[in-house]
Amino acid sequence: MPNPTRSPWNRPRRGSPAPGCRNNDHRPERVGPALEASLRRLRLDYVDCYLVHTPFAFPPGDDLQPRDEHGQVIYDAGVTLAETWRAMERLVDEGGTRAIGLSDITLDRLKAIVAIARIRPAVVQVEAHPYLPEWELLDFCRAHGIVMQAFAPLGHGMQPRVTEDPVVAAIARRARKTPAQVALAWGVQRGTAVLTTSTNPGRIRENFDISDLPDQALREMREEIATRVRFNAVVDTGVPGFVPRQPT
Repeated sequence: MPNPTRSPWNRPRRGSPAPGCRNNDHRPERVGPALEASLRRLRLDYVDCYLVHTPFAFPPGDDLQPRDEHGQVIYDAGVTLAETWRAMERLVDEGGTRAIGLSDITLDRLKAIVAIARIRPAVVQVEAHPYLPEWELLDFCRAHGIVMQAFAPLGHGMQPRVTEDPVVAAIARRARKTPAQVALAWGVQRGTAVLTTSTNPGRIRENFDISDLPDQALREMREEIATRVRFNAVVDTGVPGFVPRQPT
């Protein structure tokens, strides 16, 4: 629980949402004020979890995607992810957040943070779906008590469509479920927290109406789906955005 005697964010409102520390706010002296700004916007005294939005640091400022005259992304070489993480740990000490985590991070970078962390990440949020299962990352998270949260668990509706995969479709027919329900059930059963959104009330109800898949179906999805696609290149550049694949 937050310590009201230590917290600079002692307001009579509880926490819930999980905002993120922007790439422009990685320098230690900016991490605390960035959370404070988020809390003011959310009208909360603390949040349950605060994430480093990506492991890439951009120069301090308001330009969320700084680029040079050649269109190349400008990075901030004056701060390391380890320094940012130590500033994140202080947010927990001060009561601004109950837990901290990382988003859009690779396994190697996550291992480096876990190795030096005083407070380990509670959550790692990454793109993950049947076409990008991230099994090694999931195994590491399990071994260290980290929740792996999968965004775009249905592939963000982009080509090639996860919901049109023949393996997923065949399982859906046998289970009398939709392909989307199969993909979501797979994500939950393997131990990830799936993060999907919809504005369609029917789709929202459908997303909740999932049930366990038989072991044979889980084996088929692991062994027979050969397509491997990353739809969001943020993990490579720090610049968010789903990029449509060009037809070949």
